[in-house]
Amino acid sequence: MFAFNFNKKAMPIFFGKAPLIDYLQSIRTYNTKIGFVPTMGALHQGHLSLMQKSLAENKVTVVSIFVNPTQFNNPEDLAKYPRTLDVDIKKIEDLDPKIIVYAPEANDIYDGKPSSQSFDFDGLENQMEGKFRPGHFDGVGTVVKRLFEIVTPTNAYFGEKDFQQLQIIKKLVSKNKLNINVIGCPIYRQTNGLAMSSRNELLTPEEKEESSLIYKTLLAAKAKFETNSTAVVTKWVEKSFEKNADFNLEYFEIADEATLLPVNRKNKNAKYRAFIVVFVNNVRLIDTISLN
Repeated sequence: MFAFNFNKKAMPIFFGKAPLIDYLQSIRTYNTKIGFVPTMGALHQGHLSLMQKSLAENKVTVVSIFVNPTQFNNPEDLAKYPRTLDVDIKKIEDLDPKIIVYAPEANDIYDGKPSSQSFDFDGLENQMEGKFRPGHFDGVGTVVKRLFEIVTPTNAYFGEKDFQQLQIIKKLVSKNKLNINVIGCPIYRQTNGLAMSSRNELLTPEEKEESSLIYKTLLAAKAKFETNSTAVVTKWVEKSFEKNADFNLEYFEIADEATLLPVNRKNKNAKYRAFIVVFVNNVRLIDTISLN
């Protein structure tokens, strides 16, 4: 488990945590800021935008590429998740060859058989994705905590598309008293509004174009929320997708940004967000939008 391309001119790439830890210790000083972008690969412009932010704000940037098995409650979903390591490395190198890449196997992360810890995220884990993907956030918490322990970053960057995950990682850092800034970054969208996602690679060009309906629906829901109740907006979204046989709406929910609890009655001092999950030809797409 050694690094290759390990010299001053080529991008450092590590497959094992031990040499990565040694390398980071060798370049770290008391004031060295390390930025970290955890990914599951199949990189797109959204990932690259996180890396660009890290490059602008830190002396060192580390990117991990690891498809984490413990956060998949569906084995078929894990099996079909896109894996494009060579292409991913080329994209990172084209962006900046000084970026450090960590691309481990599961055994390196988990020191044997992959398994999840149990976490208490003060109820954040029980909402939305937690209802539909049992054990998902235990898997997320486990792998992110281990990656944080390996990289020990100053700043860690996550996209707001996975807003529930972002809130949970902030809670993980807070409850474990980790000295890490968790920074949420805006959703990067295709020109038609579809949120950038590695899962988009599983869609045909026609399906990608049709899936613009998801963001259009969120924009319309935001406008309706100004003058309508949560129940009215939710029913309208559900009816919108019932009309289109190419989409299967798993859920649409309006929740409080801080607690992620569903909203029954609006409070002018609270921040609200709409969350949606839609299947397009068995590809699960998620999106979200602030309603304030």
